Amino acid sequence: RDFQQADTKRLSVWKQWKRSSSKSLRKLLSEARELSAYLELWRHTIHSIEGKFGTGIQSYFSFLRFLVLLNFIMFILMFSFVTLPTVFSRYGIFNSSIAKIPLENTGPHCTVYKPSGNKGLVYFYTYLKDLLSGTGFLEVTSLFYGYYTIDAVWISIMSYNLPLGYLLATFAYLGFSLIWIIKRSVEGFKQNLVHSEDQFQSYCNKVFAGWDFCITDPNAARLKQRSLQYELQTDLEEERLRRKIADRTTKDKLRIYSLRILINIIAIAVLSGCFYSIYRATVFSQENSNVSIRRNIRTTSTNLLVQYLPSMVITLANFVAPQIFSLLIRFEDYSPAFEIRLTLMRCVFVRLANIGVLLFSLWGQISYCDSDKCKACGYNYELYPCWESDVGQEMYKLMIFDLIMILATTLFVEFPRKLLVTHCSCKPVQWCGLQEFRISDNVLEIIYGQTICWIGTFFSPLLPAIATIKYFIIFYIKKISLIHTCKPAARPIRASSSNFFFLVVLLIGLVLAFIPVGISIALIPSSKACGPFRSFNTSWAVVPDTILGFPTVLQQVLHGIASEAFAVPFFMVICLIMFYCIALAGAHKRVVEQLREQLVLESRDKMFLIRKITEAQRQS
Repeated sequence: RDFQQADTKRLSVWKQWKRSSSKSLRKLLSEARELSAYLELWRHTIHSIEGKFGTGIQSYFSFLRFLVLLNFIMFILMFSFVTLPTVFSRYGIFNSSIAKIPLENTGPHCTVYKPSGNKGLVYFYTYLKDLLSGTGFLEVTSLFYGYYTIDAVWISIMSYNLPLGYLLATFAYLGFSLIWIIKRSVEGFKQNLVHSEDQFQSYCNKVFAGWDFCITDPNAARLKQRSLQYELQTDLEEERLRRKIADRTTKDKLRIYSLRILINIIAIAVLSGCFYSIYRATVFSQENSNVSIRRNIRTTSTNLLVQYLPSMVITLANFVAPQIFSLLIRFEDYSPAFEIRLTLMRCVFVRLANIGVLLFSLWGQISYCDSDKCKACGYNYELYPCWESDVGQEMYKLMIFDLIMILATTLFVEFPRKLLVTHCSCKPVQWCGLQEFRISDNVLEIIYGQTICWIGTFFSPLLPAIATIKYFIIFYIKKISLIHTCKPAARPIRASSSNFFFLVVLLIGLVLAFIPVGISIALIPSSKACGPFRSFNTSWAVVPDTILGFPTVLQQVLHGIASEAFAVPFFMVICLIMFYCIALAGAHKRVVEQLREQLVLESRDKMFLIRKITEAQRQS
């Protein structure tokens, strides 16, 4: 203390203030982190699940919490920069101007859009049908793209460019999602890298350094004990599987590899059948729905089934294909962690490719033109006068139907199975037993729903709000189902590898979502009858139009950044930086390995010295 006081006296007033302020800032940040951890959503519930069912299932609920927060931030972005200015201008709070439609290269027939809003006396089932399909009264609300027809909002002397704000908000939620997922993936990769090191080191860490001595609550202590026990069981199970793989003979390897090839052929056949069914269902639904619209046929329950046919076929394929893959994976003799990854990758490919087939079929219908009037518009204006809202309705239906299927499966499949196993002693029922909580299937459901949200938010700006409410409901549904209808997993699963892989699969879904959104913005002509981009040929055209209003010097700078003369050197510099980082990481890895070897040699020298001292003491 005397040394610190003397050192403090020698410091200047500025340095003393700087040191004290740095300490205060660190203390403030530490208290803020503790407060944020205490206020974390579902904190106690997730810790309780971790203690009762292990870290593998806990990782699913943590992942679900992450998606709730992600969708809420996406909703804030779209609501603040798109919906709120439009609502204010519609109610006269701010002045605004309507997007004008240039008629030089566009015929007047392209600007006709009559939403199917309900008029007069409407039956209750019509409202229910509209709520499920996004048509009727919902089609003319702020939920869909066609509502936003304002070009500029005037706040005093300032002008807010709504088309540019709409496009930048879309880029913002996609970019924010990408950055946050990559950040969490890097953190998960670090944990996965630590757990993939020497197993002896992992055992020592859990046995000698795994307990938290700050725990005073008996319930928290029991949860921590169960968590450590589950982690040790996972380590032992993985060690047993490694020994089993090492003991395989050539005959066993040949049998397993042949079986895996056959199973992969079956999986490809299942995928092909799903894709063809979705394509035929989408074409049939669009043709029959549009025939009803052209003939002004009143929508009935039959037409509702026709409209929902693609969603039902996709949901059926998403339900049947994972069940087949989960059955086939048992014969391939993989480790539990790799089983989850392979099943998840197969099912993700099914679900995301199903969305791709649906969008491909829709765009084929939208861009189909067989007359000069249609070619003047650039899209099928007769069937899709506001095609962005139609795509948004399809995404909305997929999300709503996905939630309905999750609710129906829990209420009419999982709970009756629990009652039958508990109260019926029949051998077939007891042979089925209680179901396990399948992490891969449940993760797949929410990744599929999130991919729909990323694609559909451009066409339905308030879709993230629906996704937030949906995932909030799913959390409690899955929690009740886990506690009351499921049994603990027979084969333990590690959370570190699960968290990282879940984020990698989610990142794949985000990258695939870039494709349809990018095509819709840059290539497909925007609707001339609705939306903020109807005065532009494509949605992207608002960017060069805005740049033309900048000063000449700034325009030249932006054009230079976008030119090849800047892009090629920039790409080369990025490659050099990447190669440098890879070489630096390799050097650090070699240093760590050398230090580990030195520690092993040091421990052996100490053991040898202790042995010699013990022998000398015995001889004396």
